[in-house]
Amino acid sequence: MTTASPSTVPDAGPRPRSGPAIPLLLVSAFVVVLNETAMGVAIPQIMDGLQVSAASAQWLTTAFMLTMAVAIPVTGVLLQRSSLRRNFFTAMGLFAAGTLLAGLAPGFEVLLVARIVQALGTSIMLPLLFTTVMQLVAPERRGRTMGLVTIVTAAAPALGPTVSGVIVSSLGWRWVFFLVFPVALLALAAGAVWLRNATPTREARFDALSVLLSAVGFSGVIYGLAAIGENAGDHAGVPVWIPLAVGGVALAGLVGRQLALRDTDRVLLDVRVFGGRVFTVATLTIVVVSIALFGSLILLPLYIQQVLGEPAYAAGLMLLPGGILSGVLAPFVGVLFDKVGARTLVLPGAVIVTAAMLAFSTLGTGTPVWLVIAMHLLLNVGTALMMTPLMTTALGSVTPNLYPHASAIVNTLQQVAGAAGIALFITLFSVASTSGAAEGMRAALAGGVGTAFGVGAAISAVGIVLAALLGRRAPAPSPES
Repeated sequence: MTTASPSTVPDAGPRPRSGPAIPLLLVSAFVVVLNETAMGVAIPQIMDGLQVSAASAQWLTTAFMLTMAVAIPVTGVLLQRSSLRRNFFTAMGLFAAGTLLAGLAPGFEVLLVARIVQALGTSIMLPLLFTTVMQLVAPERRGRTMGLVTIVTAAAPALGPTVSGVIVSSLGWRWVFFLVFPVALLALAAGAVWLRNATPTREARFDALSVLLSAVGFSGVIYGLAAIGENAGDHAGVPVWIPLAVGGVALAGLVGRQLALRDTDRVLLDVRVFGGRVFTVATLTIVVVSIALFGSLILLPLYIQQVLGEPAYAAGLMLLPGGILSGVLAPFVGVLFDKVGARTLVLPGAVIVTAAMLAFSTLGTGTPVWLVIAMHLLLNVGTALMMTPLMTTALGSVTPNLYPHASAIVNTLQQVAGAAGIALFITLFSVASTSGAAEGMRAALAGGVGTAFGVGAAISAVGIVLAALLGRRAPAPSPES
């Protein structure tokens, strides 16, 4: 028996030198994820500039999430069969092309296509970063490196709206893309000079039926979840049960197909990783905390603007300290993880996240700004304590040949959890605020916020139970797990 930290999990064979690969991937991934959440603040300007409705403009975010959900599962095979350099240039090349096209877009349709191209690049970059870290970093140093990765996955999404708000207010929405494009080109140039093929490749084939089932399944679930939020806001749309049912059936078929292909080189997502208790518990906990994090990211700006009456840029600035704190804490949490393991950090983190959600449930029309900022800081402390240990534990609990599959599965489930969190919080907010409208609009909206965060606290409490199940010690991954 070994400690729950994957730093003690033995890996076979000498580990190649990473050189500048991981720093380059970290910077590149930070840029693409920062851009992922930058659209929210820019949507009002885009609506005016391109003459589109709010419902149409929201597709700039929805289409991005749908593309990520469809494309990320395919990366499990892509990362195995292609070299590190080829995957990097594919990811950053797509992202750079999409970014330039978005900045130059003459109309909404072109801008939407550009966002989809950006999402394709992002969907490769994130699993590539996780898989490369697991393959190149020694087990005893993974925690501190994954702490830096958490800056990408947690701090960058929080900073995106703030950075975008400043750019949009001063230069216009197109500059959100024009300022990012040179950075993408610099990353490509740096990769051409410094990046070496330091990770192994092996034969892997795409199974057409698996790809189809994955695309229909994950896109159906994401679209259905998004439709829940739209319908709650009194927008006519497709009945939510249709895409959810189709997606659920397709995902069930996908699981069956992967089990049938488990001993071949055509498996798309090797679901046998869920045969390990550590991976399953850690991944479920990631799903829970992602629901809370993404739900709060979408609801807090609405509360600040619609209930407290603050402008959009002020909402971004109020959430900025939490994003910075998350980025500052992540490396330190990684170092602690290497020393004390997962449960020692994840369990108090889950308690703090639940406490923060309970605090948010008390928000009202007269809540002072400083208290909202303090609550958001508390939430970010909790998520910082959880994300690095959970990611490292989940990926480190499988054998090296399953790293690409595990990374693709975790990243895909994060996208689904994020969509679920957004749909849940917006639905509860809309329903509760509508039912309480007789009390006054601001009071009704505040009541909707409280209800949404109250349910969020109940969901977060599940994370406490899951964190306790991580255990202090876990077996090393078996050759077949």
